[in-house]
Amino acid sequence: MKYIFITGGVISSLGKGLTAASLGTLLEARGLRVVLQKFDPYLNVDPGTMNPFQHGEVYVLDDGAETDLDLGHYERFTNCVLTRHNNLTSGQVYESVILKERRGDYLGKTVQVIPHVTDVIKGRIREISDESKYDVVITEIGGTTGDIEGLPFLEAIRQFILEVGAPNVLNVHVTLVPYIKAAHELKTKPTQQSVAKLREIGLQPQVLICRTERMLDLDLRQKLSMFCSVAEKAVIEERDVAHTIYEVPLTLHAEGLDQLVCDLLGLKTRQPDLAGWKNFVKRVISPAKRVRIAVIGKYFDVRDAYKSIYESLTHAAASEDCGIDLELIDAESLQDGVDGQLKDVSGVLIPGGFGLRGVEGKIKAARFAREHKIPYLGLCLGMQVATIEFARNACCIKDANSTEFDKNTKEPVISLLEEQRGVKNMGASMRLGTWPTKIAKGTIAEKIYGRAEVMERHRHRYEFNMKYRDQMNERGFVISGTSPDGTLAELIELRDHPYFLGCQYHPEFQSKPNKPHPLFKGFVQACLEYQSRATHAPGDRESPRRVPEQELVLQQ
Repeated sequence: MKYIFITGGVISSLGKGLTAASLGTLLEARGLRVVLQKFDPYLNVDPGTMNPFQHGEVYVLDDGAETDLDLGHYERFTNCVLTRHNNLTSGQVYESVILKERRGDYLGKTVQVIPHVTDVIKGRIREISDESKYDVVITEIGGTTGDIEGLPFLEAIRQFILEVGAPNVLNVHVTLVPYIKAAHELKTKPTQQSVAKLREIGLQPQVLICRTERMLDLDLRQKLSMFCSVAEKAVIEERDVAHTIYEVPLTLHAEGLDQLVCDLLGLKTRQPDLAGWKNFVKRVISPAKRVRIAVIGKYFDVRDAYKSIYESLTHAAASEDCGIDLELIDAESLQDGVDGQLKDVSGVLIPGGFGLRGVEGKIKAARFAREHKIPYLGLCLGMQVATIEFARNACCIKDANSTEFDKNTKEPVISLLEEQRGVKNMGASMRLGTWPTKIAKGTIAEKIYGRAEVMERHRHRYEFNMKYRDQMNERGFVISGTSPDGTLAELIELRDHPYFLGCQYHPEFQSKPNKPHPLFKGFVQACLEYQSRATHAPGDRESPRRVPEQELVLQQ
């Protein structure tokens, strides 16, 4: 078993997660079996209770673990299917140590960071080190070298290297080489200081991955090599990519990273087969046509709040050789009416969320899509607001609402799950993880999925109230997917609409570059058909970028 540890220096948000995922892509392309994990030094047990404005997207795994969005990169870029064992926080570590102490597991010993905290961290690495399944374990350590919260993780790595042997471990340090405009030059001092900090802890990186705006010339590489005690060929340039994050594996391969890693770890592999990946990137960068889709949300101030949704749309569009121009619309701006904001779009997507803010704007957007036959995809809350809208305006249930927004509503078409009643703790207490959905015959959903049952990931407390099923079905509201026992509505669609679907689950967590999720693929196809029918401007016209400018740079 070989181990790769990826640390970061100088500043946060350098793209360690994307770098780790991209390295996983390259090693898999060489025929190696790879698994990734993330260590987060913050004291939260998991990011499930964090505000999206602080942390961005919460990524849900098959087993219901609420994790950092970097695990989304890992699953999208590789064949990994991760579990809660692939994400560890300081909160989990200290919780485990304290529970052991209370049970008396330490037999009266003084409980300390070394060895008790570091043992828990090392134990998590060993948990996923199954040689029958994997050849390489890639572990990303969140935060920045020097952060006080991260010190136990770095110390645990130092100990782990001694235990498994240095030839089996590779330390990769992602760092910043900033360009100073006033001096017209790149500066290496921040990287030198970051590496010096790592050495104080007892870790020497063998590979430097340098995030930079400009090309690293030979003199700069030699300088970094000398001051950081890293081989010159192991100073890897990682510049901002021009179009899409999926270019990163290709740029790192061009720098020779994957061959270098294999050489340093003594791994004999074939040359990587990147043909499929290159074709996907080509379709993303130079699509044959484009389509405009509106996303109605309320967390746009944080670029990564809807990360998996943006990527799922990219995957689906690339499969149709299509680019997407996203129209990001704050739901609060629609509270008093759509006012023409949706008149030029060929599709409307409403993502998940929590709380009352912006809900009425989302309801108005859903109504506009329904009445104008615009393709609609609602995810979690997006399904619920579509339900409320249809109940109010198509079924004349004027007081229809969700008990999340009005606990005393007279018409709770969306209500708290029975299992959620009495729940006090907010952390990890929702309906989480992968659950089966039974697809109804003769529905659009059956046509899209092509299967009678699917497995999808959930994260919600509220659900459609089945008491309203028959009343709404008479008006064309079809529940096309349910839990196997038929008690929970998982997927809805409208009978007289070409593509109006809402799901209670989160399909964006199971989409991959060359395997887009069926709901997103069907949605993009419907948007293209709508655009064609509406005789929009030719698809090859010049359009704005596929996603906001900030979504295209690696440092996300």
